[in-house]
Order: sequence, then C-alpha cells, then structure tokens
Amino acid sequence: MPKLSITTAERNEYRALAHHLKPVVLVGDQGVTEAVLKEIDTHLQAHQLIKIKINDDERSVRQASLQTICDALEAAPIHHLGKTLTIYRRNPLKPALLGSAPDDELHNPLRRGRNEPYTPKKYAAQGLKKSKSGQLHKKKRK
Repeated sequence: MPKLSITTAERNEYRALAHHLKPVVLVGDQGVTEAVLKEIDTHLQAHQLIKIKINDDERSVRQASLQTICDALEAAPIHHLGKTLTIYRRNPLKPALLGSAPDDELHNPLRRGRNEPYTPKKYAAQGLKKSKSGQLHKKKRK
C-alpha cells in the first residue's frame, strides 16, 4: 500500500501540533502485531495525529517498525525521536488539522464548530439553537 505523502512544511506543522501529545499506543516486546496495527488504526481514525511508544533499544528495529506501520495503514511518518514515533493519517470525516481540506472531502455536518456553543438535545429537537450569549433562537434554514 502506498504511504501518504506530505510536504516538509506540512510535516513541520504537524510536528509542532504533536508536541504536547502523549503516546496513545505502546508497542511491547512482540513488536508490531495485527492487534497493535488495529489499535493504531482506531486511534488514527479518532485523532489523525498520534504518538506511538516502542519498547525496543535498537534504532534500526524502531525505524523498521515505523515503516511497517506507515505502509500497512497508509499513514505518513512525521517524527521519530528516541522510542517515540509520530504518525499522521487524514480522516475525511473530521476537519483537517491544518485547515487545508479539499472541498470534495466528506465532513460531518452534525459536529459543531469550535466557537459554536453547545445546544442540548431537547432544544435541538425543537429546532432551537443556543447563541454565544446563551439565549435560545430558532435555527436558520439554509
């Protein structure tokens, strides 16, 4: 399977975004197994950008694991520092991390924006929407 290819500038931006992240998958002594790949795939779908911790002292083994993971899951390697790997794979159902999503990609319209206030379900079912000031208004039809 082909790996996802990204530019150096994008890689640098993703590396900056991943700085505060903690590893979500730990690869043990058995290495990269099907179960580990499935877990990584689940986290990539949820987060798009993740860190992986590999418990092996040999750099060549860690580099081979990174290549195996990226090839199997069609992800892009972002960073490899010590025993921590950072990888990225775009999920078309989520907003792009860098804000450069093509127009033809899917987006989940049910997800609210970051600056949009939360509207409880009972109000949304009545066709009402909360404003930033906390008042209820009827939803505008598009």
